[in-house]
Amino acid sequence: MSELNDARYPFTAVVGMDDLRLGLLLNAVSPAVGGVLVRGEKGTAKSTMVRALAGLLPSIATVAGCRFACDPLSPDAQCPDGPHAGADSAERPAFLVELPVGVSEDRVVGSLDLERALAEGVKAYEPGLLAKAHRGVLYIDEVNLLQDHLVDLLLDAAAMGRSYVEREGVSVRHAARFLLVGTMNPEEGELRPQLLDRFGLTVEIAATRDADERAEVVRRRLAYDADPAGFAASWAARERELAERIGAARELLSSVELSDLALRQITAVCAAFEVDGLRADIVMARTAVALAAWAGRTEVLEEDVRKAAQLALPHRRRRNPFDAPGLDQEQLDRTLAEHQEPGDEDPDGDGPDDGGPGDGGPGGGGSPAPSEPDEPAATGSSEDAPAAPPQQRPGGTKASSPVAADRPYRTRLFKVDGTGRGAQGRRSPAETDAGHTVRARRPQGRLTRLHLSATLRAAAPHQVARGRAGRALVLRRDDLREQVRRGRESNLVLFVVDASGSMAARQRMTAVKGAVLSLLMDAYQRRDKIGMVTFRGSGAELALPPTSSVEVGAARLEQLPTGGRTPLEAGLLRAHEVLRVERLRDPDRRALLVVVTDGRATGARDALTRSHRAAGLLAAQGVAAVVLDCESGPVRLGLARELAAHLNGDAVSLDELRADGVAALVRETRSTMTSGSMTRKAA
Repeated sequence: MSELNDARYPFTAVVGMDDLRLGLLLNAVSPAVGGVLVRGEKGTAKSTMVRALAGLLPSIATVAGCRFACDPLSPDAQCPDGPHAGADSAERPAFLVELPVGVSEDRVVGSLDLERALAEGVKAYEPGLLAKAHRGVLYIDEVNLLQDHLVDLLLDAAAMGRSYVEREGVSVRHAARFLLVGTMNPEEGELRPQLLDRFGLTVEIAATRDADERAEVVRRRLAYDADPAGFAASWAARERELAERIGAARELLSSVELSDLALRQITAVCAAFEVDGLRADIVMARTAVALAAWAGRTEVLEEDVRKAAQLALPHRRRRNPFDAPGLDQEQLDRTLAEHQEPGDEDPDGDGPDDGGPGDGGPGGGGSPAPSEPDEPAATGSSEDAPAAPPQQRPGGTKASSPVAADRPYRTRLFKVDGTGRGAQGRRSPAETDAGHTVRARRPQGRLTRLHLSATLRAAAPHQVARGRAGRALVLRRDDLREQVRRGRESNLVLFVVDASGSMAARQRMTAVKGAVLSLLMDAYQRRDKIGMVTFRGSGAELALPPTSSVEVGAARLEQLPTGGRTPLEAGLLRAHEVLRVERLRDPDRRALLVVVTDGRATGARDALTRSHRAAGLLAAQGVAAVVLDCESGPVRLGLARELAAHLNGDAVSLDELRADGVAALVRETRSTMTSGSMTRKAA
């Protein structure tokens, strides 16, 4: 938890980033908007702006001694520290609570106070981070890397304004209303569409390419690093003006009128863009009202509706993980124009003034505003963006132009055998932090998940011998037991794709790319990391280093050229090296190797034998493998299945890859067996 710090980098000193600035301030005016998700490349002031926002929030009055920050004027009737009738009040700043990526569930929602339970024999609740964030800001950096069950829990609390705790014999409900802010770098993986929808607003940001603005970012950052207190003092007047404007907008919020015309425009826009559900309509309405209050008006105008759509709808337009968030501005303008009152058309065609804080008005921060320097601004280097592979590849082989992929489909589930200990996901069996408890054991290293009942059972037989007096238990370290939870982990799915001439037929490669794209989507849904090795001509290359971004993987696949010889051995050896390095980086993450090939190998005279020897190296390392058999035509050599045997893996044809195809095969088999049985009975 971070409390207010006068030397924090000032919000108004950040250069540029007007949409991010506006999105944060609208949530400060009306937390009911539902928070904001900030998507952007590294080094773009995301964290700095969020941390600076806490310094602008008005102080809050709380019940003295209440751990849940109850408002003295309307205390929570279900507060665990209540009742608060006649209690004294105290004033303090609104807290900024930062949620670490590796946080545990009990740290988030709170749990049984073990110290009091074991020492005093009483059942007491220890509040978590949600309680501390009440009436403040809850900030999740790299929210896309947070475990899914924790994200669900946080967003449910944000939507309901209340946290429910039912665990370890504790049943507690307490208020949890906070400004929810998440930041993420899309290159490191995406949030599921269901979770994207739970954030009220989203903002896409990128570092400015204007040399003067970049110079101003560096100039201000250097001045801040040299004298943080002095730099903050020089911006104090602007900070006070902006804080006062937030307070004034909050007071005006309840007086803003959302007319029937504005409401029809909101619902018409949501219907036109075919967003799922009605959450978008509600968020847009709340955002438009907040925009009007921020501009000092008591009536929602069309310009408020337009800006609300630009902030609330882009992330709700995604239909699959390969879609980029966005909004068709022409379609938005057409829809708004169709639902105007007669005579409301804008004859000049001027765009709306969003009334945002970067317009030079009160709180605008003057000069170029928001962008930050918590880290250096991104440079847009070739390492950050997927570069199109050149058409001249290994060995100087000339490649054919890339072909498009078939539409993706739902695939069979492939998983790694045994029980792993990797990061939580949805693919292979594993011992995880969030699965169901299957047993208890003595702690292996530091105790992180106490199995309370097993600990008490272990200690109970020794209480008389230890001279227990009163209700408190006498515990020894040997009594402690930890939970063993069984769930599913994410894996590293490494694709080894044959891009040689034997795969180059357009119809065939279209089907192969569609299959790989489908497996990429499956990896996205199961929270896997992915990587891609391609081979053709005289060698192999790592086309995509292991990453959590399936969008980058899809882009590399789309640009994949084909042609030349089939150096299968080189592809397998490169995969062996990639997996060796990844085991050193993340030993708990198990790998699943997916080899996409027809099994042919050309080049050396004994190319096929050498390829099988390379496959044996992977098998000896215990790598789980699947060979996607791409062989076609009336005459089939079965080389892909032979390769799968050397990998100690499975071979699956393109037709067998489809989940619905497998189900249809099972139904057909059952139907045949049933009809055969009936025929025998009739005979």
